[in-house]
Amino acid sequence: MKSRQNVLTAALTGLAPAVWGSTYLVTTELLPPDRPLLATTMRALPGGLILLALGRKLPVGVWWWRALVLGVLNIGAFNFLLFVAAYRLPGGIAAMIMSAQPMFVVVLAALFLSERIRAIHALACVMGTGGVVLLVFRGTASLDTVGVLAAVGGALCMASGITLTKRWGRPEGVGLLTFTGWQLTAGGLVLLPFWLSLEDLPDGLTGSNVIGFAYLITLGAVLSYMVWFRGIERLPAVAVSFLALGSPVVATLLGYFFRDETLSLLQIVGVVVIFLAVVLGQPRPPKPKSEQIPSAPPRTTVPQLPDQTALEQERSG
Repeated sequence: MKSRQNVLTAALTGLAPAVWGSTYLVTTELLPPDRPLLATTMRALPGGLILLALGRKLPVGVWWWRALVLGVLNIGAFNFLLFVAAYRLPGGIAAMIMSAQPMFVVVLAALFLSERIRAIHALACVMGTGGVVLLVFRGTASLDTVGVLAAVGGALCMASGITLTKRWGRPEGVGLLTFTGWQLTAGGLVLLPFWLSLEDLPDGLTGSNVIGFAYLITLGAVLSYMVWFRGIERLPAVAVSFLALGSPVVATLLGYFFRDETLSLLQIVGVVVIFLAVVLGQPRPPKPKSEQIPSAPPRTTVPQLPDQTALEQERSG
């Protein structure tokens, strides 16, 4: 029963990276061009404020700085570094470096969550990175130092966010909706000054822009992050980290179906390898306990009846 629940939880949690994989298509097709920070800020801040209004509960005590740290790691800094890497590293190099994120989680989970480093996790990490290489790599590409550092930093942010979210959990009495709102708001507020200082405001919004922003706010942020944080609560941190590998898979498949991009045999092999890595990274079902041989019931001592001859001798005597 527990194994089936884990499978269902992993499947539901995996929907979040799948939705995030659609962000590139939505951004390029529906949003104002060349404004990645606008897209990221609008994705996080409005949804966070809506959830805060619905939850009507602010952090208390240590949760002020914890919510800020989680919001920065899971949303603000992660998305900012991701866009920097994507703009400065061609040919899917950013996605390749980001695929090292499960390796970081394996180490961090061992240090802070007492999760054992298993050989099968090391194998899954290698397979996951190899699958992403087959999926996104396109020949040789020059490496930009800032882009590489941004990609590594993004992977570390995501890994640290997963680990700390698992370690700290949720404060008692705070629902998942409110908890998600704290982090989206914190991440959006961190991104806001970068957007205002580095990008111009669009001249106007079209109907397609409105649809795109509505998609990012609802599915791309509110619902997907609620599902993501729910999965972190219920699954081991390492298992959740491998689910994030589904994002480049969905992005590649959507590019094939909606942007007439090619899908080679090597890419298909990469998709299969990534899927196997995700499966290997999930918790194993518990081994059935060996049937124990029931111990023999305790022997009851039946009191011995006096011998009939002894009774007769006692009466006569």
